[in-house]
Amino acid sequence: MKKVIEVQNLKKTYHGQGGWWQRSAAVEAVKGISLNLWQGETLAIVGESGSGKSTLARMLVGLETPTSGSLKIQGEEVSVLSQRGAQALGKTIQYVFQDPVASLNPRKTIQQTLSVPLQRLCGYRASECLPRLQQLLEAVNMPADALHCYPHEFSGGQAQRLAIARALAAEAQILVLDEPVSALDVSVQAQVLLLLEDLRLQFDLSYLFISHDLAVVESIADRVAVMNSGTIVECAATQKLFSAPEHEYSRQLLLSRPAWQTTPPLAQPTF
Repeated sequence: MKKVIEVQNLKKTYHGQGGWWQRSAAVEAVKGISLNLWQGETLAIVGESGSGKSTLARMLVGLETPTSGSLKIQGEEVSVLSQRGAQALGKTIQYVFQDPVASLNPRKTIQQTLSVPLQRLCGYRASECLPRLQQLLEAVNMPADALHCYPHEFSGGQAQRLAIARALAAEAQILVLDEPVSALDVSVQAQVLLLLEDLRLQFDLSYLFISHDLAVVESIADRVAVMNSGTIVECAATQKLFSAPEHEYSRQLLLSRPAWQTTPPLAQPTF
């Protein structure tokens, strides 16, 4: 296996925006993180709100610029990929947002939305898109007639399937999934998680899975990195971390989950 993401001492500091007579203190959102993601792996990032999980995710896909440190995607520095244009980075890594309906343009049909990465990133002509779009919908278990509908016509679970299809349309091998099932009902969560696992195996994808739901993480992740106040305090194989966490913060995080979360959603999916 090869490393598809390499992060070394990555930092992100937000500086205050006060006037000339005052300046609010700088905020260190990410404080020197180092981690790797391997090809075909699902690495989960967990931690409480404000721990820096989403800031890390946004830096990985180029939505935020690191203050310092090294960030390589498929062996290339993200800064170098970004200089080559949105196409270079977009064909390498894609982001799946927490709110699926809000992430889709309400004024465009699904066909128009999914055609954008095909044409801009993959070089498809408009006349060549339809067969590929139908394949993408089939891959995420959506009917072909969904292409002619608008985002508000779908449930949250269906909209998230379409958002995943949009990420697949770019032909990227790495997906950053930022709380992808937190806005969905538990039964729908199970279906989407099973779909993600099927797609990972089918297309040899690598996932960076951001979540605060430990039951979801336990069911889908190969490894788990625990974040606290902008740092990674522990990173271990999922089974090891859940059975014998080494860091005190990890232990407290596991103890804080509700009792019903001790059974992973994938164990007994409801359809």
